[in-house]
Amino acid sequence: MKSCIVVDDSRVIRMVARKILEELGFEVIEAEDGQMALDACKKSMPDGVLLDWNMPVMDGLQFLKELRKLPNGSDPKVVFCTTENDLNHIQEAISAGADEYIMKPFDSEIVSSKFAQVGLL
Repeated sequence: MKSCIVVDDSRVIRMVARKILEELGFEVIEAEDGQMALDACKKSMPDGVLLDWNMPVMDGLQFLKELRKLPNGSDPKVVFCTTENDLNHIQEAISAGADEYIMKPFDSEIVSSKFAQVGLL
């Protein structure tokens, strides 16, 4: 079973994402900020990361940069999931190593489509 970590400071977003991902056959881990997610990745590297941008402690972009420095940190497929929709944010995320980008609000069709695009489904 593939694993995915959902990184978002909103409990509701994590809950919705968990439901969608579990229906797609993923084992889901939740983290409410980038630091918690980074700690989880150091213990067990996931196959995928659904990542919010704006979070306390460590934001999504900083998490992504730190993740990519870890041993095997280039392996997980990272899909940003955020309200930040201007071209500069998208380019910055892709430059930092994101594989794809989803705008909030999202639904299961969008998540499954993007996860298929990056090879997780």
